[in-house]
Amino acid sequence: MDMTLVVGSKTFSSWSLRPWLVLKQANIPFKEVVIALNQLSTREQIRQYSPSGRVPVLIHKELRIWDSLAIAEYVSELFPEKELWPSKIEDRALARSVSAEMHSGFAAMRQQLSMNVKRRLPTPALNDDTQGDLKRVFEIWNECLNRSGGPFLFGKFSIADAMYAPVTTRMTTYSIPLTGAIEGYVETVAKLPAMQEWIQAAQKEAEG
Repeated sequence: MDMTLVVGSKTFSSWSLRPWLVLKQANIPFKEVVIALNQLSTREQIRQYSPSGRVPVLIHKELRIWDSLAIAEYVSELFPEKELWPSKIEDRALARSVSAEMHSGFAAMRQQLSMNVKRRLPTPALNDDTQGDLKRVFEIWNECLNRSGGPFLFGKFSIADAMYAPVTTRMTTYSIPLTGAIEGYVETVAKLPAMQEWIQAAQKEAEG
């Protein structure tokens, strides 16, 4: 497969991490282009690849896909044998629901607890909206883990885990108190070799 995934700085590009992790976990070969964010030339560089002017974007032959969830769905359809969504229809429906909720929601958490995998900070004074977002994330994780038995949201790794992977890094960065199944889930995601690879690459970046 002649695939190229264009991503932003690994230090804080949460949207880029999601499809990158899907491809890595599924052992699908791809070329990688990393564009440093927040630079004078960033938008111009991204425009060379992405019609939306945003990353990530997947380039496959003549096709360009420029949304994290759309990329994950495309890869899942190209490689059904990878079982990137749960096998049971009920679980797939739930997995898509929680993935879509992550895709479109949690604005307060994104703003106050922005992703930065290189930093370790004390827990800030969380505003009400951020606390509400965290409560909802924990509800989702607990529901899915209780339903599946873990270690991932739907038993084995799926696109849903990739959608929430950047959130797990926020728990570490901002020293968010965790207990029980949620703490175990965050540790499980952090220990993935692909996550370790992403974080190690971020450590070498000038940004952040």
